Amino acid sequence: MKRINGEVNVVKLTIDDKIVEVEEGSTLLDACQKIGIKIPTLCHHKALSPYGACRLCLVEIFRNDWSYLQVTCNYPAQNGMVIKTDTDRVLKTRKIIIELLLARCPNSEVLQILAKEIGVGKPRIELKNEDCILCGLCVRMCKDRMGKGAIGFANRGNKRVVVPAFEVMTDVCQTCGACVSVCPTKTGIKLEKISENKPIPILSEFNEGL
Repeated sequence: MKRINGEVNVVKLTIDDKIVEVEEGSTLLDACQKIGIKIPTLCHHKALSPYGACRLCLVEIFRNDWSYLQVTCNYPAQNGMVIKTDTDRVLKTRKIIIELLLARCPNSEVLQILAKEIGVGKPRIELKNEDCILCGLCVRMCKDRMGKGAIGFANRGNKRVVVPAFEVMTDVCQTCGACVSVCPTKTGIKLEKISENKPIPILSEFNEGL
């Protein structure tokens, strides 16, 4: 955030024909949320740095006589931008993305709800019945917030997975459950496959031992 004479710099842009002013350094996602526009996203968390993995938060940016699609979670808002969040191009692309994700993890309740909201039925492609959509939330939470880095990505392409280092059990994991708490599918992370350490509940006296 930049200040001139003690005042916060702002940028002005147009989103769905509405003029929006946001603090300099804000993302397009911030700008959309400021005026109440719901942008679907699976890899975004306010406590973590933007990542742009799921690609669901796409919008269309117009410049003169051409336009392009851009994710909003990691793209800075700039003066004079003209944004559309619900063009045919945006909606069609979002449907393709959610269909691919749903085919990968068809049992995920979050994906099922998103698919219904976007207008996607049963995937037309072969189901993979995976648990993880590779959004990276768990990896970033463990490294950036917990300071552990007990898990990470291994391999590439369709063989990419989230595993402990060298794919062996690790003592680095403190079984805090932070990775599980941010997982959008709720089944992508299994602590018993990461560490032999057992979670130890910390009871709250204030909440009567809960």
